[in-house]
Amino acid sequence: MQSLLFSGVKPTSVPHLGNYIGMLKHATDIQHTYRCIFCVVDLHAITVPQEPKELHQNIIDIAATYLAIGLKPERCTFFVQSEVSEHAELSWLLGTLAKMGELERMVAFKEKAQGSQRERAGLGLFSYPVLMAADILLYDATVVPVGEDQMQHLELARVLARRFNDRFGQTFVEPEGLLQKMGARVMSLADPSKKMSKSDESKNATLSLLDDADTIRKKIMRAVTDSDAGVTYDPEKKPAVANLMNIFHHMTGKTMKEIELTFAGKGYGDFKKALAEAVVEHVSPITKRIHAYRDDPAELMRILDKGRDDAKAIAQKKIAIVRERMGVWR
Repeated sequence: MQSLLFSGVKPTSVPHLGNYIGMLKHATDIQHTYRCIFCVVDLHAITVPQEPKELHQNIIDIAATYLAIGLKPERCTFFVQSEVSEHAELSWLLGTLAKMGELERMVAFKEKAQGSQRERAGLGLFSYPVLMAADILLYDATVVPVGEDQMQHLELARVLARRFNDRFGQTFVEPEGLLQKMGARVMSLADPSKKMSKSDESKNATLSLLDDADTIRKKIMRAVTDSDAGVTYDPEKKPAVANLMNIFHHMTGKTMKEIELTFAGKGYGDFKKALAEAVVEHVSPITKRIHAYRDDPAELMRILDKGRDDAKAIAQKKIAIVRERMGVWR
């Protein structure tokens, strides 16, 4: 039986290049290797305050982006999380097995609920790792692509699956993480010690998938480099250049050694000009397709509706088994 992969993405406007390299680009490859379920996790988004109209547009934008990068609905199930109510139901059921101490140790919660912020943190922020586990376990996913910072959440999903199975009988699959070896972290163009982020104060730090060609060129030419000359890959001594080389690798497929040979004896200016053109060539067609889906979303809605129906058919069967084994009234 072919392995099943589940992946969820928060609807936080159009992704940036770091999101694309870290996960989205990989999705177009893994859909040919696994049976895939891709989900816009809008219930996760509302664990922090959202402006309703903006959230609605963000859902459209992220869905459009997935399709624009080459996700094929005929190969994948693609839907919006909140349209399959079994996600929320299973989250509650699993929540009765989760322990307070486990959730308090989640790094994401500790970072967002420090000091006096802890008392004001919402329950959703505290318990969303259980919802994440429900997303995965609902479909018996065997593989989950994750960033390094999400491994702790995946481990909780494994713990909850094991705990449920031990108590109620074999019901859930314990999923494995799929961590991309290179490109899982793309750093800020302004500060290579920080991840590329849409919330960065510097406008030149992040490349959006909606940036036009001129904007891309300007941002890359303004990207920081290291004091040592030469285009060589050394993440420890030359983190800024290593980050730019990493982007170049994912835009062109060239290895680090090939990049070094191409720019041997050349300065950072030549390298950044070439990088800018590589990003423009790679990203511009994606940007064009995103705009097409945003301007005429009828086909996008048809795809999401079909995905919702397919996902719900799977989810209803699973939740019926869970309810029966837990003794919950049907």
